[in-house]
Amino acid sequence: MTVERNDNERVVITGMGWVTPLGCDLDTVWKRLMAADSGMAPITRFDAATFPTTFAAEVRDFDVNDFVDDPAVHADAGLNVQFALGAARQAWTQAGLAAGGFDPLRAGLYLGAGEGVLDFANYAGSNIAGWDAETRRVDGVRWVEEALKTMTAMREIEQEPNMPLAHLGREFGLRGPAYNCLTACAASTQAIGEATDILRRGDADLMLSGGTHTMIHPLGVTGFNRLTALSQHDGDPTEASKPFDRTRGGFVMGEGSGMVVLETLAHARNRGATPIVEVLGYGSSCDAYRITDIQPDGRGAAAAMEQALGEAGLAPTGTDAEGRPCVHYISAHGTGTKENDSIETRAVKRVFGELAPSIPMSSIKSMMGHLIAAAGAVELITSAMAIKHGMVPPTRNLHHPDPDLDLDYVPNEARAAKVDVALSNNFGFGGQNDTLVISRFED
Repeated sequence: MTVERNDNERVVITGMGWVTPLGCDLDTVWKRLMAADSGMAPITRFDAATFPTTFAAEVRDFDVNDFVDDPAVHADAGLNVQFALGAARQAWTQAGLAAGGFDPLRAGLYLGAGEGVLDFANYAGSNIAGWDAETRRVDGVRWVEEALKTMTAMREIEQEPNMPLAHLGREFGLRGPAYNCLTACAASTQAIGEATDILRRGDADLMLSGGTHTMIHPLGVTGFNRLTALSQHDGDPTEASKPFDRTRGGFVMGEGSGMVVLETLAHARNRGATPIVEVLGYGSSCDAYRITDIQPDGRGAAAAMEQALGEAGLAPTGTDAEGRPCVHYISAHGTGTKENDSIETRAVKRVFGELAPSIPMSSIKSMMGHLIAAAGAVELITSAMAIKHGMVPPTRNLHHPDPDLDLDYVPNEARAAKVDVALSNNFGFGGQNDTLVISRFED
């Protein structure tokens, strides 16, 4: 049994959209997930020939001008903003908001948006031009002189993580609460959870929420290489991401955006909108451990799941009237690193006990890479699609079982399943853990 709430406290998703390495509309991406397709290929954004990792999952065949009312308004927008605009337009349209029907002062934004892309070539050129070989330091005056010639103020502003908020607010006329959190790989899960809380406490009627990010650039790839988190697979890039596999060796960088329209059920009813799923619970915790390492026994991740399930009114070790666990699908964080996959498995066992092996659990990062701040939103949308279609996506490239990982990771092929309740996990550097629980909508 879920927690009893009135229509002003119940929160539903009425629109969804994404821009991903597998496509830029709901149906195309879902079909490719069901087919276990991969979006991974050699990097084209920059010359990565000398990098330890030369491949990524890039967004292709995307033009932001197809998704905005006035392209001139967004002419200087960075890629993270462009992806957000594309995903948000899809969600906005599906929610039936194109004709209005909302109070702008009661409609807000909560994003987990990563920073924009540095103008790397011109930034590096300014550093070189400013370098003084005699003093072995950068001459500030010379650096500025070169930067003024090659770099633009607008481009530098567009690097700020709050820029997606500004662009989306203007595009859709949202004048209510506006927040951005950047909690690494958990950011958009946290954003959707916090947006849900804003609606429940009555501070807004409607929230556009999700995440957007790209780190497919020299600094992003270099940083994760130095952390030894990226796969350095030598061979077909489509085989590089292999969560839960014994031979896993790191994640593949992805990019994109996922956006959802959240509303109180009362607001959705009043404007005649059709709920897709209901948000039942949200949990957030901190490992209080190390900066980049996960707490080894999974207690932080478990705490987030337990909090989300508790808010949803679900008993993790109990069964429903059909004898099933209270959760029917888990969208795993599932990065494909040795530590994450092992610890997430321990955390799921810690929460669900003897029922854990009977819950299908998969990682779509095996197909579209790790979207960093946008990962959670895209994976939540995947969970909603699993509820809608009665199918769960596979974990691609799972060919060598790890004897220490003994849950049902849905290897290689999508599976028909009745999914009424889904749980989505995302964990970030710094020990950030966030979980959302959604369900099939019932009046």
